[in-house]
Amino acid sequence: MSWPPQRCGAGVAEGESAVAFSAAKDATETTVEEPVIEKETRSQDDVDLPWQVVVHNDPVNLMTYVTMVFQRVFGYPREKAERHMLEVHQKGRSILWSGMRERAELYVQQLHGYLLLATLEKVS
Repeated sequence: MSWPPQRCGAGVAEGESAVAFSAAKDATETTVEEPVIEKETRSQDDVDLPWQVVVHNDPVNLMTYVTMVFQRVFGYPREKAERHMLEVHQKGRSILWSGMRERAELYVQQLHGYLLLATLEKVS
């Protein structure tokens, strides 16, 4: 059979079968159920509670690089960024920001983009 398929009776050589583009009458209908839509529900307390962005120490990144990242992501002046960088270096972690969950998630994602180890913690 040649491509593209010909309509029935139009240019079909003798002995070749024609391809018909019509719905089969004996096709069975299948029923599709309505999709179940699940909503993610968070209590208002989970959203409103302050969340902390915590950066953890890693042996890979240079201190100057970490300081530069804190300045870019949080807009901190150099002195404040260096203070947090030294806290991470000496104590192993530093709380960089506290506030609403969605903003905190954004900051953690940005810090991951700079290959820093950051987590999101709920203030208890």
